[in-house]
Amino acid sequence: MAKKNKTLKDSLISKNRKARHDYLIEESLEAGIALEGWEVKSLRAGKVQIRDAYISIKNYEVSSIGLLITPLPSASTHIEATPSRSRKLLLKKKEIDKLRGAIERKGLTGVILSLYWKKNLVKVEIGIARGKKLYDKRAAEKQRDWEREKARLGKAKFKG
Repeated sequence: MAKKNKTLKDSLISKNRKARHDYLIEESLEAGIALEGWEVKSLRAGKVQIRDAYISIKNYEVSSIGLLITPLPSASTHIEATPSRSRKLLLKKKEIDKLRGAIERKGLTGVILSLYWKKNLVKVEIGIARGKKLYDKRAAEKQRDWEREKARLGKAKFKG
């Protein structure tokens, strides 16, 4: 029996599009996340919201805050499910030091960019980000519009 060829679309659980709009992502890291059984079932069903999720570091423990995993009614009948609890992120000490230095010394923010499957594990992409000002957002939008217009003009040039 041949193995299924999974694409990136199949492995992506959720993506934080708003983070790329609100923040300038300087660097990104991959981390594991400690989940309970009902949370994994909810992730498979796509019941997750990471729009307002960020990370915090206390005593060399990195945890996610604002990550909302809605419990399935059938999956969590025997336990008390807390959808917005903080979940421990699994990183190496060197990566935690890097994050800690960026967040505490440089004043940057740790933002959760996406959740995805890697083999049978759930991984989190963390972005070390700097907040954008309103004029930065306008400049980015103007640049994006110009790139789109440039591509349109190029297509019209090759058509004729």
